[in-house]
Amino acid sequence: MEKINIVIADDEQLFRSGIRFILEREPNFNISFETENGKKLLDFLRTTKEFPDIILMDLNMPEMNGVEATKIIHKTHPNIKIVVLTSYNSKSFITNMIDVGASSYLVKNTSPKMVVHTINEVHKKGFYYDEKVLSIINENIISSSGKRIKNDLEQKLLSKREIDVLELICAQKTTAEIADKLFISPRTVEGHRNNLLLKTKSKNVAGLVIYGIQKKLIEITPNFNL
Repeated sequence: MEKINIVIADDEQLFRSGIRFILEREPNFNISFETENGKKLLDFLRTTKEFPDIILMDLNMPEMNGVEATKIIHKTHPNIKIVVLTSYNSKSFITNMIDVGASSYLVKNTSPKMVVHTINEVHKKGFYYDEKVLSIINENIISSSGKRIKNDLEQKLLSKREIDVLELICAQKTTAEIADKLFISPRTVEGHRNNLLLKTKSKNVAGLVIYGIQKKLIEITPNFNL
C-alpha cells in the first residue's frame, strides 16, 4: 500500500495531537513531522531527505503564518500539496489561499471523515474543493469570465484533445482514468496536462479546475455529508 506522507502545521498542540491521532488510524497515512509555525516548517523542508506529499496548513501561526508559508512552498516545492485546515471560513481567506496555491480548503469544524477523504483526493488528483469552495470560486470569477472564454474560443487556444482532457480533470478523474477514457497513455495525458498549464497560465491542477469553471466545464453540485 502506497503511503501518503503528511506534515501538520498548526500552533495549537492539542489540535495537532488530535488530528494526528485521527490520521494515524488510516493505514495509508504516515505523519512525518509536525510544527507550530511556518518558519519551522520551511526549516524542515530545507533539511529533510523525504518530502511530504501533503501539508495540513493552519493560517494563524506565530513567526510565519500559513499564507506566507504556502506562497513560499508553492514556489520552492510545487509538488507538495497544501491542504488548508483553519478556523477562518470567510470568502477572502478562501480565495486568497487558492490564489497562492492551496489544493484544498477545510474549516476545523469539518468531520474527521471529510479530512481523510480530502487528503486522499488531493493526493490522487492534485486538488479537492467541496461545494462551498467551488461556489465561492464561481462567485469571484463569474463576472469576468465571459470575455475570456469568448477570446479563448475565437483564438482556438486549446485543441480538441486538450479540451477533452480538461473536462475530465474538472470531473476529478485521475490520470489513469483519463487515459482509459480517451484511449491514450498516461504519459500522453501528462503531456496534455502540462500544455494546459502553460496555455491557461494556471499554477497547478487546481488552477485548471478554476479555468474549467470559467469555461463552464464543471458543475457545482451538492456534496455528500462526510
